[in-house]
Amino acid sequence: MASEQDRSTQEVKLDEIHARLATAVEQLVSGDDWRQAMGFAARFRSRSFRNTLLIWAQHRGTFESGLVTEPEPTYVAGYRQWQSLGRQVSKGQPGYMIFAPVTGQFASLTPHDPESWRRLSRFEKPRPGEAVRSRMVAARTAHVWDVSQTSGDPIPERPVPRLLEGDAPTGLWAGLAALVEADGYRVLRVEHEGMIGGANGLTDYGARTVAVRSNMAAAAQVKTLAHELAHVRLHGPGNPDWAGHRGIGEVEAESVALMIGAAHGIDTGSYTIPYVAGWAGTVADKNPAEVVHATGERVRKTAGVVLDALNTVQLGDGLPPGLTRVKTRPHAERIPSAPFGQRRSEVGGAARSL
Repeated sequence: MASEQDRSTQEVKLDEIHARLATAVEQLVSGDDWRQAMGFAARFRSRSFRNTLLIWAQHRGTFESGLVTEPEPTYVAGYRQWQSLGRQVSKGQPGYMIFAPVTGQFASLTPHDPESWRRLSRFEKPRPGEAVRSRMVAARTAHVWDVSQTSGDPIPERPVPRLLEGDAPTGLWAGLAALVEADGYRVLRVEHEGMIGGANGLTDYGARTVAVRSNMAAAAQVKTLAHELAHVRLHGPGNPDWAGHRGIGEVEAESVALMIGAAHGIDTGSYTIPYVAGWAGTVADKNPAEVVHATGERVRKTAGVVLDALNTVQLGDGLPPGLTRVKTRPHAERIPSAPFGQRRSEVGGAARSL
């Protein structure tokens, strides 16, 4: 059993990490900052959005202090994980504090009933016939280090996609189109934006179609298709997690597209993302930080599910090659869209492809 002093120390650490997270959110002061954050999250998608922001912000401080030579981390792992790969954290290198889950064991005779699950005590065994699951019940602090803060055995490099300007990654259009079609929508290529109301792409929930204009570069077409797939998955009518706020919806869809593009080496520098905190500030009864956190995690989960389903060459997920990390978070579930609803298009402001 943890002592009162141990619990008090842990609460202080959690307060500190929450403060760091709030500071990281406040630093997202422009659309370009959000674009960079989404591109970074695409390369560290094995971790939660809030942990991604924490790693990003703390590494930036380490870089500005002259302790590392690169402004962004590449591979991140725990102290003993680096040791298992034959590397050692260098003396004087600070660990990056992140949230780590505390899990508990739950049992149920009727697992389809959410109210039937009971938590098992430390040494309690499940009753005959009970299903057992592990769930997150709390959070604690943990520390990770970037590979640039370690020394030892070389890290093997994964293959990375290499694109000419304007080209689309091999197989990405086909993979995204297959996912759209698996959700019950037809993918249409139209000749010009005039056929879809001046937009780059248009999702019509009633007709169950996703249209993308073909008179733009191949990379822009696949980015637009990813944007529309995000609308299908996140904003279809009947989705109980969708708040219905147009601005947040466009931020989410474009951010998913940026993460998918960044994971395939697409240069997202010319893409425009609206100032997220500005959009978030228009949502009633929530402060901008709450909306940013919720938006970022929805984006990360949605992009992660899509990227896991694609058979394409992608950048890594932030884990050193050769290291397998046990996932404790539940896999994101997609909620099917209802057959009828409003039209959603990638048009206007920052939602338009550039």
